[in-house]
Amino acid sequence: MFHVITCAVLLVATVCIRVYCILPKPTVPGRPKKSAENRTLAVFLGSGGHTSEMLALVSSLDFDRYFPRIYIISEGDTLSERKAAALEATKAASSHSTSKNPDAYTFLVIPRARKVHQSLLTTPSTALLSVIKSFYQVALASSHRKGQFADVLVLNGPGTCLTLCLAVYLNKFFGLASPKMVYIESFARVQTLSLSGKLLRSLVDRFVVQWPQLLQDGKRGEYHGWLI
Repeated sequence: MFHVITCAVLLVATVCIRVYCILPKPTVPGRPKKSAENRTLAVFLGSGGHTSEMLALVSSLDFDRYFPRIYIISEGDTLSERKAAALEATKAASSHSTSKNPDAYTFLVIPRARKVHQSLLTTPSTALLSVIKSFYQVALASSHRKGQFADVLVLNGPGTCLTLCLAVYLNKFFGLASPKMVYIESFARVQTLSLSGKLLRSLVDRFVVQWPQLLQDGKRGEYHGWLI
């Protein structure tokens, strides 16, 4: 019995140390160095206003540099898919860049962590399914494609972005190639952070807000003005 308890304590201690090692370190973010290399960009579209905000942000990016692009949507969110496809079509029609490449972008559909009006009693099961599917796409499916899932993962919006973050951490825990995570708080959050923002603030690589008063608590985060 003593040996079992000892092994359990050592296992828990090892897991805690490993998690601590992969958590983002408190550093002053600097301006990223310019590079001629393409960067694979993954963007989570959280539906509704969240999708509109993220697409407004993506539309200002250099599509030649951030190529290919992966739009992550929740099951049943056909409106976000149509909006992203419309943006890509507009970009392709107005340029002679990689936007015309048929492989310029793809859609990735994952289960919702919690459906609208879903009971809290059944939420853990759907959230777990979302984490499993996200981990499969981030780790296993990308390894089959002989490359990591993405260089950068941009998050915003509802709880499903938390399952994506957990999937990336599972990747990190096992030492697999993982994207840098950037969380951009919604423009609508003026005085207080969203629940997703509060949960992800200490987990993502960069945490960006669009109103300076959200950083008055002195905790980690960045403010660069309005991004949309």
